[in-house]
Amino acid sequence: MMKNIFVSVSLLLVSAALLFSCTKQGEQKSSAYIAKVGSEVITQEDVNRELKGLPPQIQNMFSGPEGAEKFVDELVKRDMLSQEAKKKGFENDAEYKKKVEEFKKLTLISLLLQKEVEEKAKVTDKDVKDYYEAHKAELTTNNQVRASHILVKNEEEAKKILEQVRKGADFAKIAKEKSIDAGSAKNGGDLGFFSRGQMVPEFENAAFALKQGEVGGPVKTQFGYHIIKVTGKKEGKIVEFEKVKDLLTQKVTAEKQKQVFDSYMNELKKSYKVEINKDALAKMWKDTKDKTGGANEKSGQPTAKPESAK
Repeated sequence: MMKNIFVSVSLLLVSAALLFSCTKQGEQKSSAYIAKVGSEVITQEDVNRELKGLPPQIQNMFSGPEGAEKFVDELVKRDMLSQEAKKKGFENDAEYKKKVEEFKKLTLISLLLQKEVEEKAKVTDKDVKDYYEAHKAELTTNNQVRASHILVKNEEEAKKILEQVRKGADFAKIAKEKSIDAGSAKNGGDLGFFSRGQMVPEFENAAFALKQGEVGGPVKTQFGYHIIKVTGKKEGKIVEFEKVKDLLTQKVTAEKQKQVFDSYMNELKKSYKVEINKDALAKMWKDTKDKTGGANEKSGQPTAKPESAK
């Protein structure tokens, strides 16, 4: 029972977004009708189009002869409801008209972006392969690095320590004396081996970028300023191209679409004069803040201060 209601509601929501019923009176279709609802007909073309517009998981619920019959029944329910709404005069409702205008605007934008962004941002197999070759380090499983660090509170002190280390000062000795990370300081700053995802991003990216024996920094994180020394590396296994091809295709496509979109928007800005009424915007924000009691502001909840970059 609940499953049937869920299917009906899902279909109705998707259909409502389209705002148009399957077939209007007097409209010519190239295929025979599948169902009639009053003066309106539902053709095979309508059924196929509507089914393709549903999410894959919903489409699977209507597979096979029985599923097709259930789907047509849902379309019939939708058309009955649509016709009943018209009969009651909801087409003249102000909220309905507003939503129709919003839908028109969104549809126009969708068509524009399809032509100006999606079609111009298509990627080839070569694009994906080139990305794979350029990012093999990120696609290697179980890559590990061993690093030591000296953590201090300010950048000036960190720079002085870095200069001392590069002139030959003992890294481990300085770590024991000056690092504010008590956990690793007693071991000369040694953090042991770690994989990606175990450290804060800024520290991790810097550590994996260094060669074995190399010292780098200062690297700023939420904990302070780090001087990093890589003391060991364990190379993992590169994931095979075919196993990540689909995922990389999505990633490369998304990046290219963003690049094309940003470029397109920059060109549009040259053609349109845009004015922002900052006084009105500030007043709107103040009014909203007063009504919500400042609930829209970010929480000032404090966080505990960890002892290391982990």
